[in-house]
Formats: sequence, structure tokens, C-alpha cells
Amino acid sequence: MITDATSAATTASAAAAMKQATGMNKDDFLKLFVTQLQNQDPLNPQDGTQFISQLAQLTQVEQAYNTNTNLQNMLNQGSNAGTMAAVSLIGKQVEATGSQVELASGSSSAINYNLGKSAQTVTVSVLDANGKVVKTINAGAQNSGSNTLAWDGTDNSGAQLTPGAYSFSVSAKDAAGTAVTATGIVRGKVNGVDMSGSTPVLSVGGLKINLTDVTSVSEAA
Repeated sequence: MITDATSAATTASAAAAMKQATGMNKDDFLKLFVTQLQNQDPLNPQDGTQFISQLAQLTQVEQAYNTNTNLQNMLNQGSNAGTMAAVSLIGKQVEATGSQVELASGSSSAINYNLGKSAQTVTVSVLDANGKVVKTINAGAQNSGSNTLAWDGTDNSGAQLTPGAYSFSVSAKDAAGTAVTATGIVRGKVNGVDMSGSTPVLSVGGLKINLTDVTSVSEAA
């Protein structure tokens, strides 16, 4: 069975790791134990209790290595499952938490965000790759929930900015001047996956989104 083969491979891997770390595994100890018994002085035999105690301790160490190996295998399986899930999203429409917006040449961009409650004033700041505010937009009053603001791609002086990835921040206040929670949202079609890191990263146009930040998936229009 596959389970039996996996268990045997895990045990062998643990024994090998144990021998590399300690210089001896359980089989080595048993061979040494038998050799000592065969060559002991009949008139002055070795204390068997000590051998059994040492063997029990060695067995506990080997079991610990088995446990560590099994845990690592589980982590690897989880990582593989995450990778497959990320690949399956290619071509799908996703929504994720994030404060990124892509500016394409010759078109406006949609800045998406979620408000915790209705706000009397909403101000959106667009930042370049250096974190410099290049555009400030007064969105006025906005309802709670999902909101979208169109950005024409110009800076505060009206000049057209270079296409590429930008970030944004949202400042919102209610009628009493109390801050309203605002969360950035990224929406778009997944066109690639980067699996070089510990967590798969999705490519949505020119934007990069961690798989763990995805909140919803749907078929692309």
C-alpha cells in the first residue's frame, strides 16, 4: 500500500537524520548490544538493565525524529496544495485586500476600497513607487461597504503619469469628524503565479498579490 511505503520511507528518513546527528541509530545500538553480550565475561556479566534503559532512550529519540519528519511532510503537502490552488486561479477574477492600483496607458484606473460605515468626507491619495503622493482626490460623501473611484492617471498638476503600479491610501471621516475604517481592495484577472517564495504570489496585470490576501474568486467575464 502507498501508506505503508510512505511510513517506511518516513522511518528510514528519520533514522538517517538521527544517525547523521548522533552518529548512531537504534539498529547500530542493537548490533553493539549483541556484540557486547557475545563477548562478555561469563563470570562478570554486563548489567542488562542499563542496556535496556539506553535502548529505551534511543527509541524515544528516534520517535522524536519520526514525529519531526512527519510534521515536515505535512507542511510540504500543505505547501504543494497551496501551489496547486494558486495555479488553478490563472484566468480567474479575484478580489484581495491591498492598496495597489495599476495605471494603464491611455485609460483611467479604478481605485477600490471598503468603508466600515458611511463617511461624510473621503480623500484618496495616490502614491508612486517612492511613496510620494502624486495625486489627491476628494471623493466627497460615500456609503458604507464597497466603493470605486475613477482615477484619470494624472498628477496634482494635471500631467499624465507613467503607466505602471501605484499604491493608494484612503482617509475617511463621518459627520462628527470621527475616522472611518477604510480597507483597500484589488480586483482583476490573474495572469500568472510566482512560486519562488514561501507563499505563492499572483500576478494581476502588473500588480502582485499574495495568495493569502485573496478574499473571493469568480469566473472572468
